[in-house]
Amino acid sequence: METFIIANWKSHMLLSQAQEWVESMNATLTSTSKKVIICPPFTLLPFLSVQKNMLLGAQDISPFGMGAYTGAVNGAQIKEFALYVLIGHSERREYFKEDDTILSQKVTLALEQGLTPIYCVQGKDTIIPSGIDIVAYEPIWAIGSGKAESCEQANEVALSIKAKNSIKTVLYGGSVSSKNVASFTAMEAIDGVLVGSASLNAVEFSAIIQNA
Repeated sequence: METFIIANWKSHMLLSQAQEWVESMNATLTSTSKKVIICPPFTLLPFLSVQKNMLLGAQDISPFGMGAYTGAVNGAQIKEFALYVLIGHSERREYFKEDDTILSQKVTLALEQGLTPIYCVQGKDTIIPSGIDIVAYEPIWAIGSGKAESCEQANEVALSIKAKNSIKTVLYGGSVSSKNVASFTAMEAIDGVLVGSASLNAVEFSAIIQNA
């Protein structure tokens, strides 16, 4: 079973910072057997797409296709640079008021373009659209708090998600660090981690990859 390590840079990183990060991470990305996926801001996708040893995902996708939708980035445009896309993150749900209907539209359009959605859920009862193979479980209270959920509780949620939805891959996200990552990836039902702020620091993210 592959171990996924996904970095969500959120609305961080300028080009110069990304260049430094890539230089620092090159040796780790070259040597690891784990599936490392970087989800940068849209502005950095062109730069990162020409780097070696790196899979890319977008942090969002338009609920519409190509057309007159100012400010939106659609699936066909994302597919030029990335293979994956985050959908349903709690910050998108909260700050951008995205509901289950909009998220389902995004999943449909991502799949139509051959993108693999990484669908974020906040609990075992979160609605998951059809066609999803990768789910990231992120308890809202753990995101950015520095306090991760217990690995045992996260494993129970992952087991429930897999059983209820026939999902193959479930990741844990929420205050993941190099110190606690091994406890999560050692769990039976957890197939990797979704890393937020810790992924911005090349030294810490490298340690997370190595320790997972």
